[in-house]
Amino acid sequence: MRHYLAHTEQGQSIRSLAREAGCHASTILRQVRRYETRRDDFLVDRALTRLGAAQSTDLAAFCDVEDEDTMTLSVEINEVVMPDEAEIRTEAPRVLRRLNEPGACLAIAEDMEKAVIVREDASGQTLRTAVIERPLAEALALKDWVALHSDGRIKRYRITTAGRHALKRFLAEGEAARAGLTDETNPFSAQHGEHGMRMDRDARGKRRRVRYNATEGPLLSLARRRDKSGEPFLAPELVAAGERLREDFELAQLGPRVAQNWDRFLTASGKPDFATSGGAAGGSEAARKRVANALSDLGPGLGDVVLRCCCFLEGIEATEQRMGWSARSGKIVLRIALVRLKKHYSEASGNWSPLIG
Repeated sequence: MRHYLAHTEQGQSIRSLAREAGCHASTILRQVRRYETRRDDFLVDRALTRLGAAQSTDLAAFCDVEDEDTMTLSVEINEVVMPDEAEIRTEAPRVLRRLNEPGACLAIAEDMEKAVIVREDASGQTLRTAVIERPLAEALALKDWVALHSDGRIKRYRITTAGRHALKRFLAEGEAARAGLTDETNPFSAQHGEHGMRMDRDARGKRRRVRYNATEGPLLSLARRRDKSGEPFLAPELVAAGERLREDFELAQLGPRVAQNWDRFLTASGKPDFATSGGAAGGSEAARKRVANALSDLGPGLGDVVLRCCCFLEGIEATEQRMGWSARSGKIVLRIALVRLKKHYSEASGNWSPLIG
């Protein structure tokens, strides 16, 4: 954006900007063309006009140019300026949270001094959920956090994927700051997950709320989906069975035989031998036997899908391609395998209960 304004408002050449930035002139040219194309957006055009005028005013003040036009322009810009980064980080989470609601949009017209966020409720009534200053709306559009959805006298904007990612980063930063983990948290990792809250118990047995990533693996991602009847695609007990297998799988990687070749279970070559030649077996050996018994009970096909999806955290689409299955069939096979896995655990331990928790 600075390169675009320097070229269009200050008249700097493409090659001089490229020399200053240490890149090729074609890179600057693509940046300039990109922002010139974005000026078709109403809010982006107003934001660039405001920033360009402010840049020209600053340059005129630096050169001690105090003619009448410059003084008038300076007064207009100083009345309403673009928000700085601190103000955006303060106000953006509130605005993006409202825009992330179902059916919400940001509405603004050329003669409106402020923008409003509206959405429709269950009865079809339009509700106004927030009012924001026009420069803040321009900044959101300039950052590509909102995009024009419908043009007309009243222009409507909706939140973009980049805006949802920014909201997740802001929420993660806020939670980390409240927990005192600011220096240990990478907020950019939060934008790739769907986080939720659940009740858990700590080491003292006290119940507490725990934040978890619902898309950590394909199993939890499928559990969030619903079938035609509105029921969860994977019942909680099936998810618990898959998580129990994964817990045993992780425990089995500990101990003296950390380089276990689990790929032998991906074929029908028979049950591998897990007998140790002496040494400490420990809990990892017991977990290794539980995983081996479960996969052997499931057999080829069903054992493949649970090992790949629950243990290796391989996606359903990748599993379908590796196994040569038709599209959208892997999740059905996975559900059948989890039903059989739950039955295996029930038969193996009698009154079955998941290990996790």
